[in-house]
Amino acid sequence: MKKINTSYKIRILTITSLIVFAAFFSCSSEDTDLTKAIEEIIVDPDPDTDPDPGSLVAVDEDTGAYTTCNPDGENATRTSNDLPNPVNIGTIDDRSCYANYKEVEIDGLKWGIYNIAAGSNNIDAPNTLQPRIERSLPVANSNVGSSVKFTGDFRILEVADAGSFGQDGTYIAQAKGQHTGGGGSPDPAICLYRAHPVYGTGSNSDKQVAFDVYAERILERGGSGSGREVVLLKRVNKNEITSFVLEVGFKVDPNDSSKKIHYCNAIIGGEAFNWNIPSPERGTQSKIRYGAYRVRGGRAQIRWANTTHDRVQN
Repeated sequence: MKKINTSYKIRILTITSLIVFAAFFSCSSEDTDLTKAIEEIIVDPDPDTDPDPGSLVAVDEDTGAYTTCNPDGENATRTSNDLPNPVNIGTIDDRSCYANYKEVEIDGLKWGIYNIAAGSNNIDAPNTLQPRIERSLPVANSNVGSSVKFTGDFRILEVADAGSFGQDGTYIAQAKGQHTGGGGSPDPAICLYRAHPVYGTGSNSDKQVAFDVYAERILERGGSGSGREVVLLKRVNKNEITSFVLEVGFKVDPNDSSKKIHYCNAIIGGEAFNWNIPSPERGTQSKIRYGAYRVRGGRAQIRWANTTHDRVQN
């Protein structure tokens, strides 16, 4: 609610007072009740600010208390419970017993639903890997000119809150690719796009109303933990439809034609975030995954629509 200008309020009250004065001394036989009008004009001198724009509950949002594993989240394998013809492209990797992949249509657009909860990984050994429902996409080789490109629109409704920056956040997409020379995971991440919760104020202080999107990038091949940097990219509101483009591939180094660059370029909400991956000569492939991955505390709810993928192999 916007505050009423003080001088404007005084003028209104002055005019109202004159009306009351005139009515009192007039010879009119009608009773004039101005109480209602005065109540509508006089407002709380220090009202609450407007609710945060992202605090509204989305029509496809899970709310309230929940259990970690549910009957509609049961899955025998990582790929057993996808829909027959999903609107989202890619092969599903479902490692959460909280919920299976679902879809919802809103204003004529079909969205893929990716909901996961802390402790819900029922596929891997306990206390090892994080819950996820992601989709993997075809891999491109390391030849110059080879690349993969993913496009889509996302909405974020909720992400992990584990009480500290290092533990908070949920990945919505990631660039991956193997490398020579050993080190790190056999299927290493290169750059992960991690959404962190932003809480509102006042009556919304316990609600996630927006999300800061970070890039978690390797500093060296196979890097994890201290071998990565976390860079803030931008903030998006809760339930805001945000466009996303991610292209990963190899190209000639313009400064030395005998060398190549392994690039990872993202465009989020129309804003470009380009980055060159270290040690490009060690990279052997480029690939992309998207969905919802990592929830060390609480629950995460990510939505994807209009997904496409293009691969160029040289």
